[in-house]
Amino acid sequence: MNQAPLLMLGIFAALSTSWFGLVVWPQIQLGALKPVEIEETGEIYPSARPGLAQQGAEVYRANNCAACHSQQVRPGADINRGWGPRRTVAQDYLFDAPVMLGSSRIGPDLANIGARQLDDNWHLIHLYKPRLIVEKSSMPSYRFLFTKRALDAGAKPSPNALKLSPEETKRLEGYEMVPKPDALALVAYLRSLRADAPLFEAPLPAKPGLKPAKLSAPSTNSPAKK
Repeated sequence: MNQAPLLMLGIFAALSTSWFGLVVWPQIQLGALKPVEIEETGEIYPSARPGLAQQGAEVYRANNCAACHSQQVRPGADINRGWGPRRTVAQDYLFDAPVMLGSSRIGPDLANIGARQLDDNWHLIHLYKPRLIVEKSSMPSYRFLFTKRALDAGAKPSPNALKLSPEETKRLEGYEMVPKPDALALVAYLRSLRADAPLFEAPLPAKPGLKPAKLSAPSTNSPAKK
């Protein structure tokens, strides 16, 4: 008996099932995701990143930051470590292309770094010389994102120059470190990483005496805020 038709049918069934599971089913589950409105604040979440932060995402990708930093607070993670107030879900990445989840945590998770660290100067110094900020940091210096500028007699310091410690300022005597546009864009991107909005599938931990924030789907006329 010729088994070829049966064999071909089995191969077709296996490929069809795999395609449905890997392509069709995720599209059914996640393809219709839209921003939601947080009723307590009236904000739309998530919102598209502003232009400078979007440029910074490209700097982040070009320097392969995702090799050492994740952007995902996994289910069951200890949120008290400061990574984020809740686990991250697909909704958080709605406007990210590509999504840079990362696969290891050689450095700290960055899913909520924009809420954890609000000081631009902190981020810039951390890029320039990480150990000035975090003792024994294993992060490499991104010195190429900065320009060493001579302070000639009578010259005004750059308003964007790093505000360094007295010791580091003395070491650079007669010079200042000025971030290049890529450094400023990268910091804008890091500041935009916030995963602290309450979502239906990932609510924030309830605080004593407070009701959790309510969510509702935005109307079709509600644009994503930038």
